[in-house]
Amino acid sequence: MIIKWLAIMLTVVFALIIGFNVWGAATQGSLEPADNAERDTSANKVVMVFGATGSAGGGLLKAAVEDNEVEKVYVVTRRSTDYIASVEARDKVSVIMHKDFTDYSQLNSQLGEVSTVLWALGTSSMSVDAATYTLIHVDFPAAFVPVWLAARRAAGHIDSPMAYHFIAGMGTGASDAPWAHDKRQTERDVAAMAEGTGLRSFSYRSAYIRPISETTNIGHHITEVLLRPGKLVTSSKKLGQAMLEISARTQELPNGTLLDNGDSLAYTKAYLARGE
Repeated sequence: MIIKWLAIMLTVVFALIIGFNVWGAATQGSLEPADNAERDTSANKVVMVFGATGSAGGGLLKAAVEDNEVEKVYVVTRRSTDYIASVEARDKVSVIMHKDFTDYSQLNSQLGEVSTVLWALGTSSMSVDAATYTLIHVDFPAAFVPVWLAARRAAGHIDSPMAYHFIAGMGTGASDAPWAHDKRQTERDVAAMAEGTGLRSFSYRSAYIRPISETTNIGHHITEVLLRPGKLVTSSKKLGQAMLEISARTQELPNGTLLDNGDSLAYTKAYLARGE
């Protein structure tokens, strides 16, 4: 009897996985990177990464550190990790310990030169109350962007290419849950603040994001294999590569563009194709 129920449960699980992949293959990916696109190789000259201690942010940092067009990487964080410590010794990496993410005045001297921001700062809605979730996902970005723009303006770079990349997550557009409302609010707020400047904001409504290899386990890899057919998985490093590619294509995507998992995979492919 137990074996029978286990067989039924496994059948249901696999049916759901297949259905999810079929849905993903049919719906993910509406943006196509332009062939032979014009790229501004200085667009990612100085990158600032937030949330590098997290499962997604670690890969964004890794992508920036390993990119030859990136000359300087600022890591803004409350604490370090083994991976952050391992790259901190590189000349191109500076780690800034920062406590108050509603006040960025101490970063003014660095922000004037920053052209690309990779923002992975966040937490699960199940781990904090609603007010704290809103503080982290709405108030923190809303406090940062004006300070960054002011620093760029003071440095004479307000009309130069800038890009703000924000991870919203799959379901942001469809769900009525409070977390999705907060993510949509940030998408709108940042895009509105960017209007009339050289800044473009991009929101990534990604599905499953596998952490960097230094922190993965077999469960991460099994999930990746199961969801890959439906374009429902990427790695955090590949997501970072997509962000850098989009930043460099300064004339291709407008401010406020929303990207699903298939879209980011397409730009990762374009990024990797340049190295072949």
